[in-house]
Amino acid sequence: MGSGFARKKKEAKQMQEQFSQMQAKMSQMEVVGTAGGGLVSITLNGEGEMKSIKIKPDCVDKDDVDGLELLIRSAYADAQSKIKAQSSAGMGLPPGLFG
Repeated sequence: MGSGFARKKKEAKQMQEQFSQMQAKMSQMEVVGTAGGGLVSITLNGEGEMKSIKIKPDCVDKDDVDGLELLIRSAYADAQSKIKAQSSAGMGLPPGLFG
């Protein structure tokens, strides 16, 4: 095993360290997704776990529960897309590569 193997082993270790750093950074990251002009906002951490949800009273209508559900789904999707964009940028990859 020549110096090429040692170099590859060193590169693999560096990549592993970079990945670990990125995982730590992702777990600390928080993004806010919104819908309906800010009527609904959802905060997710970098791992996609929901930290909070805020619903403004203006959009609560007992006769339009479907509309509220749509706003919540839209806010969640917005937050997810922000996580993907930030994680791709953090790895130096083009946005949209993973989803």
